[in-house]
Amino acid sequence: MQKKTLEVLEYNKILDKLKKYAKSNIVKKQISKFKPFNEKEKIQKELDNTSMMISTIKKIGHLDLFGIYDFSDILVYVEKRGILIPKDLIKISSNLRSVSYLKSMENNIEEEYIKDLFFRLHTNDFLMKEIDRSFISEEEIADNASSLLFSIRKKISKKEDEIKQKINFYTKNSKFDDVLQDKVVTVRDGRYVVPVKSGKRTSLNGIIHDRSQSGSTLFIEPTAIVELNNQINDLKIQENQEIERILDRLSRFVESFSDELRQNQNVMIILDTLQAKAEFAIQNNYTKPVISNKKIIDIKNAKHPLLTGNVVPIDVSIGKNYNTIIITGPNTGGKTVSLKTVGIIELMVQTGLFIPADENSTVFIFDDIFLDIGDKQSIELSLSTFSASLTNIVDILNNADENSLVLLDEIGAGTDPTEGAALAISILNYLLQNHILTLATTHYSELKYFAVETKNVINASVEFDIETLSPTYKLITGTPGKSNAFEISQRLGLKKEIIENAKSLISKDDKNINLILEEIESNRNEIEKKNKEIEEYKKKISQQKDFLEYEIERLDKEEKDIIKKAEEKAKKLLDDAKEKSDEMLKEAKKSKNANISEIDRTLTSIREKYKKSTKNYKNDSKLELKTNVISESIKKGDSVNILGLNQNGIVIDNPSDNGDIKVQVGIFKLNSNVKNVKKIKKQHENNFNSTTNTKIRKTMNIIPTND
Repeated sequence: MQKKTLEVLEYNKILDKLKKYAKSNIVKKQISKFKPFNEKEKIQKELDNTSMMISTIKKIGHLDLFGIYDFSDILVYVEKRGILIPKDLIKISSNLRSVSYLKSMENNIEEEYIKDLFFRLHTNDFLMKEIDRSFISEEEIADNASSLLFSIRKKISKKEDEIKQKINFYTKNSKFDDVLQDKVVTVRDGRYVVPVKSGKRTSLNGIIHDRSQSGSTLFIEPTAIVELNNQINDLKIQENQEIERILDRLSRFVESFSDELRQNQNVMIILDTLQAKAEFAIQNNYTKPVISNKKIIDIKNAKHPLLTGNVVPIDVSIGKNYNTIIITGPNTGGKTVSLKTVGIIELMVQTGLFIPADENSTVFIFDDIFLDIGDKQSIELSLSTFSASLTNIVDILNNADENSLVLLDEIGAGTDPTEGAALAISILNYLLQNHILTLATTHYSELKYFAVETKNVINASVEFDIETLSPTYKLITGTPGKSNAFEISQRLGLKKEIIENAKSLISKDDKNINLILEEIESNRNEIEKKNKEIEEYKKKISQQKDFLEYEIERLDKEEKDIIKKAEEKAKKLLDDAKEKSDEMLKEAKKSKNANISEIDRTLTSIREKYKKSTKNYKNDSKLELKTNVISESIKKGDSVNILGLNQNGIVIDNPSDNGDIKVQVGIFKLNSNVKNVKKIKKQHENNFNSTTNTKIRKTMNIIPTND
């Protein structure tokens, strides 16, 4: 990718924003070195992995990543039998603690790639605990690092107490008030001493270890504590030897676990990088782009990621029906921002980042992006605006190919307008013939004609509000822009006669094109207004349709529930009747005057009637459910009433095997079923339903008697 492209599009500022979401310094440094790449499969994998990390964050929350260090030099050193210092060992402990925390969440990870990363992490609780109990800080070894160290330090403490007791003889005895410079105890060369006035040297026997800069104070080790100081020094030598042994022991543990630590480092760097990309996307509402195999860009509602405030989004589509877009419009209207938005979005995609555009925005992976944007004067090379621009364009034409994207700002500017426009058209023609996607901005009217007359080239413009004299920054494809010079001049108070004179100087062709542009602009505004009204209308229709379908579904469910409850109630009545009849007849048999044969015949008759009633009940229940299908004989063209909604409509399809139909109700087409509608019919057509309902009611009202 061109270095100049990265600089002009301010690619590093995107990386600076991304770095803020990384937790470790090692990943921040890596992000600073990011460069766009053009391997489609690698880019797609990066985007997919970021998408999986976003899903993981949404499910289990933000990963609290810590303990990510570069262990490369440390591990190489320890593998050569080197002894690590406490600072390095504490870093390793921090890494192992972070890994342990991550492994505790492993079972909650669902995304395959993220789950695999977690699986490749290695814990070592033993090493972590050994390091933790051995150090208080990077400078201090804990007493409990070993039993021997604890014993040595206990002895040192005891000797120090003995020294303090003996040295107090000098600091607290009044006869030494005139001998000591201060009644304090200090240390010189690891030995306890007292400050003695240089003129009183003979008043205190001992060894001189130091003197003050002025020479007025001598630091003397009293003879009474010399031996105790010697013993403390011996113990401190033992202490240092034991600390060295402890550090060596821990270093050997690290050495045996070095491969796993290396893998932990690599995996955690990947996790931190992925989470930074995911958080960058989540916090800024960026989306995953679609990478096309075809050479097209189709981005919707794209915003420049470095702009703040109320940024107006733009739609850009190139490569489908045309390969060149010529953007016209007033200065400061957003033409250059449009070019930069397309360029920076491509750079973000080719870095594996989500983009500030709508979902399903489509991009192509270019081999390179060439541009001529910005300040084109070069003092260093003594080049004019035109010369500097042309130098850039010469380089572009010599190096760009059909897999390049070219962005040209104010092409042909800085020289005679006629010659500049002709040269601009020729350059754009060359790029077009070489199948190079190109976006260019210009003020030249000739380029507007070129776009209209040339296949695969289209005009676009940035909108300008004449009323407020300010740009809207909206990019409109298909419509060339106007300079609006006369309108702006009039609004700013330029005399009318001057403006009219200026208009008279414009050629007939230019006047015609301006009239055409005004008509196009007027028609476009009217179409946009109508489209907006249509979209609102379609939205209301969709909402009403959803509501009606929901109501039909709800009523259908209620109907089924009512029928089911009626069935259950009828069945219970029949069961109760049979059970009660059986009991009464059994009791009757016990009577002395009972005619057993007659009772048995009655019992058999009741059972037969029960079976028949149950059968009829089941058949009639089914009949009730299908009543509309059979009795109504609903067909295409019938007028029906939708039950529950009390809406009349026309059946526009014959019923399916399941009785499903479509009903036209006003402007709506609703899905329904024959059982949910009633044909609007003549009086004599109701007989069958009356008979059926009477039959069901009779079946449900069987009452047991003693007859």
